Amino acid sequence: MVTEFNGVINLDVRDSIPDWAPYELAKAPDGAPNVLVVLYDDTGMASWSPYGGRINMPTLQRLADNGLTYTQWHTTALCSPTRSCFLTGRNHTTNRVAAIMEATNGFPGAAGRIPDECATIGHILQDNGYSTFWLGKDHNVPEEDNSSGGSRSQWPLQMGFDRFYGFLGGETNNWYPDLVEDNHFVDQPYTPEEGYHLSKDLADQGIKMIRDQQAANPSRPWYMWFCPGANHAPHHAPQEYIDKYKGQFDDGYDAYRGWVLGRMIERGVLPEGTELTPFNPVPDDQANPADQVRPWDELSDDEKQLFSRMAEVFAGFSEYTDAQIGRMVDYLEETGQLDNTLIFYCADNGASGEGSPDGSVNENKFFNNYPDDVSENLAMLDKLGSAETYNHYPTGWAAAFSTPFQMFKRYSQYSGGTCDPMIIHWPKGIRAKGEIRHQYHHATDIVPTILEVAGLEMPAVYRGVDQQPVAGVSMRYSFDQADAPTRKKVQYYNMLGTRGVWKDGWKAAATHAPITGKGHFDQDKWELYHVDEDRSESKDLAAEQPEKLQELIDVWFAEAKAYNGLPLDDRTAMEQLTIDRPQAEPRRSRYIYYPGTSAVPEGVAVNVRGRSFKIIADVDLSEGAEGVLFAHGSRFGGHALFLADGALHYVYNFLGIPPEQEFVSERITPGPHALGMEFTREKAGEHKESVGATKLYVDDQVVAEGPMRAQVGKFTLCGDGLCIGFDSADSVSRSYRAPFTFTGGKIIGVGVDIGDEGYLDLETEAMAALARD
Repeated sequence: MVTEFNGVINLDVRDSIPDWAPYELAKAPDGAPNVLVVLYDDTGMASWSPYGGRINMPTLQRLADNGLTYTQWHTTALCSPTRSCFLTGRNHTTNRVAAIMEATNGFPGAAGRIPDECATIGHILQDNGYSTFWLGKDHNVPEEDNSSGGSRSQWPLQMGFDRFYGFLGGETNNWYPDLVEDNHFVDQPYTPEEGYHLSKDLADQGIKMIRDQQAANPSRPWYMWFCPGANHAPHHAPQEYIDKYKGQFDDGYDAYRGWVLGRMIERGVLPEGTELTPFNPVPDDQANPADQVRPWDELSDDEKQLFSRMAEVFAGFSEYTDAQIGRMVDYLEETGQLDNTLIFYCADNGASGEGSPDGSVNENKFFNNYPDDVSENLAMLDKLGSAETYNHYPTGWAAAFSTPFQMFKRYSQYSGGTCDPMIIHWPKGIRAKGEIRHQYHHATDIVPTILEVAGLEMPAVYRGVDQQPVAGVSMRYSFDQADAPTRKKVQYYNMLGTRGVWKDGWKAAATHAPITGKGHFDQDKWELYHVDEDRSESKDLAAEQPEKLQELIDVWFAEAKAYNGLPLDDRTAMEQLTIDRPQAEPRRSRYIYYPGTSAVPEGVAVNVRGRSFKIIADVDLSEGAEGVLFAHGSRFGGHALFLADGALHYVYNFLGIPPEQEFVSERITPGPHALGMEFTREKAGEHKESVGATKLYVDDQVVAEGPMRAQVGKFTLCGDGLCIGFDSADSVSRSYRAPFTFTGGKIIGVGVDIGDEGYLDLETEAMAALARD
């Protein structure tokens, strides 16, 4: 609203009267609280100690003991969509974020860019006197924009945040993260050997942002969205935190479910009589094999040892991150800010099933269609969680940590994918302490709750654009009304071909597995659950109450129509990746890169996977020249062309499996040279990897050659981009230590030629794209 100028203007300023009112910035309402939203990734409700889980969360327990624990708080079942709800208060398909950012399909609900009709909580608070901060994960930036030269329109600073420090993709290496500060990429401030871990860094940065704001503008309230890499893979944690859990998961995931259900009932999280649901509820002819759970008693002793250790690492990762958040809470208490800070501590979807039935020490193997080997994994047992591994637990733990519900992340029709932990703490605004709340709520409800406690409203028109109505309802009424009926009336779910709807305590769920390509949605069997009486959704009442079921099915279709929920899309990863999408940059067969350029993210870098390719570096060498000419990837998959000991080296690190494939020249004389390599793909290997031959060149002479295998999936799911003259983050080869910056001459440029050859294996390439959630 523009305020009219009410001063007096005459020829001489001395005869005029100023009026500052039209030009003053808006101030937050008196007493408006600070807001801290802590949003973990991939965490089922049965994981954490306040809910009865085995993972000790001291900070979360402290907040629960002095706040409220919610037992029926829900998400969309996937990362990017849930986070879009946190941003806008609208349903994910209204936000055009039907799935992850890599799965856009050109329809209104899945176009991948949050529209101007959905103003963010950052925008509204920022315009009303709040400082706004975002730490950690984003994953609402379209992949083509995730680069130094890409559009910034969906980056955090353009979405209403004063400051950002974190990563833009769906996951990152916690020891060597892919970092952005505000609107530009940055290097991590120190190394793992010096004590670096992403969770610690994010907490340090968060405390500093608040401290800086308070030093200059202590009267302004602040909003902080804190999104750690935890608990998404890779599961990385300091050894002392992993060791805390030694032996605590040896009873296995079958036993864990029964143990934790009893504790959840004892604590009042679930009502008496709640029953467990089966591990593999989806019929075999419809199920996704990668999501199946292997019974614990059918595992070998080695597999049990490995899988137990993977759970220990996950637990250590979660608790370590909670400890870093604890430092932030301690800081708020020490500075007198905790009393009027509204804290939401929660997770974005159920536990992750991306580890496959067998788990992995290098998650990237799964996304390259390359099997894990138990003996190889056991050799890394004592290194799980360290920088040496990129690990993920098996699906059995995903189901166990989502107890007592069916399935896990991605399954939006079941509470295993959508019912997640939520604890709210606000000493000044909540009288109740240590109580449980059972009202049904959803991620869309966070924005209206924040607006109500701040004394603000979502405008009908924002920056000249008519706004979509907020779909959520405020949870404020539940803060001091334990028995108040939920004000939520209906919530629809829709994810990767799965769908469900909750209304007035009843739920309809369509039996369908995500990304299977089965289609035939008109043939889906619908199940009916009376959630108010059957919290675990264990009793299908469809046959007994067909009229109630049909009522809910009709509601789902009405909601889907209202919120851009159609068409449904369960297409396979390959099909979704190969959708013809508009690109900011035209496709080309030759890419030229120059030194002094920041690492180029993999999503926009030249793609050599699954095809023949050439790399040629135009250089002028001095005596003693050494360092990286070209590098892309990490120790878990990548390749590098570099000079060491006077010779040219090319290393292809195939999925981190030793030994590295290395080609080495004789000593190279100083002066101008064209240094390069050529890989000729001949066929697909046993696991669809590229198999062929590589030649190493110095000028026009072949100086080394031999067989080589190459990946068809991503080198890294996020981070460790393409570098010229250095290697970012984690080294591709153990022959050098990053950054191994080139010295002793000049790199004029590096060309990468991929010809006109298309992908030779799209299926495996696609699996990686859809994993980043």
